[in-house]
Amino acid sequence: MFTLSQKNFRAPTTCLGPTCTPDMDSSHGDDLEGECSRKLDQKLPGVGDPAMLSSDTSYLSSRGRMIKWFWDLAEEGYRTYHMDEYDEDKNPSGIINFGTSENKLCFDLLSRRLSQSDMQWVEPSLLQYPDWRGHLFLRKEVAKFLTFYCKSPVPLRPENVVVLNGGASLFSALATVLCEVGEAFLIPTPYYGAITQHVCLYGNVRLAYVYLDSEVTGLDTRPFQLTVEKLEMALREAYAEGVKVKGLILINPQNPLGDVYSPEELQEYLVFAKRHKLHVIVDEVYMLSVFEESVGYRSVLSLERLPDPQRTHVMWATSKDFGMSGLRFATLYTENQDVATAVASLCRYHGLSGLVQYQMAQLLRDRDWINRVYLPENHARLKAAHTYVSEELRALGIPFLSRGAGFFIWVDLRKYLPKGTFEEEMLLWRRFLDNKVLLSFGKAFECKEPGWFRFVFSDQAHRLRLGMQRVRQVLAGKSQVAEDSSPSQTQEPSDQHR
Repeated sequence: MFTLSQKNFRAPTTCLGPTCTPDMDSSHGDDLEGECSRKLDQKLPGVGDPAMLSSDTSYLSSRGRMIKWFWDLAEEGYRTYHMDEYDEDKNPSGIINFGTSENKLCFDLLSRRLSQSDMQWVEPSLLQYPDWRGHLFLRKEVAKFLTFYCKSPVPLRPENVVVLNGGASLFSALATVLCEVGEAFLIPTPYYGAITQHVCLYGNVRLAYVYLDSEVTGLDTRPFQLTVEKLEMALREAYAEGVKVKGLILINPQNPLGDVYSPEELQEYLVFAKRHKLHVIVDEVYMLSVFEESVGYRSVLSLERLPDPQRTHVMWATSKDFGMSGLRFATLYTENQDVATAVASLCRYHGLSGLVQYQMAQLLRDRDWINRVYLPENHARLKAAHTYVSEELRALGIPFLSRGAGFFIWVDLRKYLPKGTFEEEMLLWRRFLDNKVLLSFGKAFECKEPGWFRFVFSDQAHRLRLGMQRVRQVLAGKSQVAEDSSPSQTQEPSDQHR
């Protein structure tokens, strides 16, 4: 096991995790730029140059400067990755990506289905402005799809459906229409860190953290377990600091933990929210990516009766479950027609083309292909990839958490941090990156304990093998990945958001 030398530590100016946003929501001033500037002044490891908000951005408004600041932190790192992206033929010594939560296992299935003749159709209505909630034919198919796969006890209704171009847009829209400027959502940590950007950049909405930890306190408890007691405590702390909390964000299955909330737990969280008149946004983007049958996943829409249906809003998208993160399709289901109408109004900026809407309707109605071809094969491939990475981690003696859902394993590398600091976590992350393997570090998910990393395993076997080989080299203290026989080739930067 190598040790971390402080003199060799160099904090990265960019972040290649899911996002590299500072703790923007633990200060509660009225001015977002001032708040972020104060956070920048703390010079947290991994946070960029505090001079970013200076005269070199004088052409921009304060909002423009803040948006650019987020871009510089969260996107520049990905451009760096794409300039040295692994390719087995063109760039075999490039970076292996275990950091981006994408399903890269089923392109063959998807390309065949999306290339079939029934997907190719053009008519005048598809080239004209649609109902901003989405074409009725698509909303009908979404309602049927969610009724079936969420196991809703009653048929879900098309008028409660809104479709947008991705989960990021949906988070942004919901934050904007549900909260006043400066208000907050509760969110359990660790959580998918890009949500900070989603709710902040448009709506100027904050996040109030419900900190979870790995300690197991009894036979009926598990690491990073969310409880109503922890929700109550976080709510009291937010109110004590003068922050008005308007809602709760739940991710189920959870990212990055892979945790799955039981129906009883979901009911408890919803009752808590009703007691405090909080909206609940339930992100179920991984609901069809539960590959262990014993997990017993249940959608919130499967509950017999929602405690507060007017304040319960459910998100789903094809980005994860269908490996289509580049296609940009997400859907909101809410019984609150005021919320649906307000979000639909923002679809003027976040809508889908008519051609994509037609393709999505065709895909979602093809229950035979989904049930007989896609889901069984996708689950089998996810399980095989998960098994491989899990066995490699066990062979290295590395503890981890995973319940058989999602694309990632929450890995405990605390024993490689002698002092147990976030500075050491960043150095370890940098050491992985220098050795051409990209991971996501715990601070990017606001994990309160240094040393946790997210490993994404939903990739082809040859990339998993090479990536784990590089992980072993880093943890064994080797400073350099052996060069492959073919020279590295630099690629042009990509602006694609990850």
